[in-house]
Amino acid sequence: MKKLAVICPGIGYTEDKPLLYHSRRIAEAHGYEILTIRYSGLPKKVRGDQKKMEKSYQLALQQTEDALAEIKTEDYEEVLFVGKSIGTAVAAAAAGKLDKAAKVRFLLYTPLEQTFLFQIHDAIVFTGDNDPWVGGKDSRIPELCKEKNLPCYLISGGNHSLETNEPMKDLTQLVRIMEATEKFLSEEL
Repeated sequence: MKKLAVICPGIGYTEDKPLLYHSRRIAEAHGYEILTIRYSGLPKKVRGDQKKMEKSYQLALQQTEDALAEIKTEDYEEVLFVGKSIGTAVAAAAAGKLDKAAKVRFLLYTPLEQTFLFQIHDAIVFTGDNDPWVGGKDSRIPELCKEKNLPCYLISGGNHSLETNEPMKDLTQLVRIMEATEKFLSEEL
């Protein structure tokens, strides 16, 4: 089975950061070809500025759609979107425009609320309860996951990188996140 993993990073959380680096390696080990999206020209200092956030989203989405247009996604039986932060909303939007013959799955690391405006069925979600981008302890992400019947891993004390101020705890948590990622990718469709 021919499979493609599309890595949609965050604005400052690029593919070389732990969540995306390790999930890419796990996807490769499961036979996925990798397409990493590298955004360019996005605004700086986006958090709290709705106009900059919208512009970032539109630019990232256009760049993702352009990259996907260069390959024949219809040749793949499965397309996995690995999104981080704004990349989760970009992934969900881009997935909606793919050839419907392919199975579409999602790994969603620290998704934004806007991600859940799109149709997402086969996904796993990781979020922190100290993530300022989604409201910290008041985050609606766990509730939105429940509404869509998606498994949601809530990282205690986790910020927007799913990290705390305790490096050894973060490493242990990263292993757990990647074990859940591995299990998700091992599941039969």
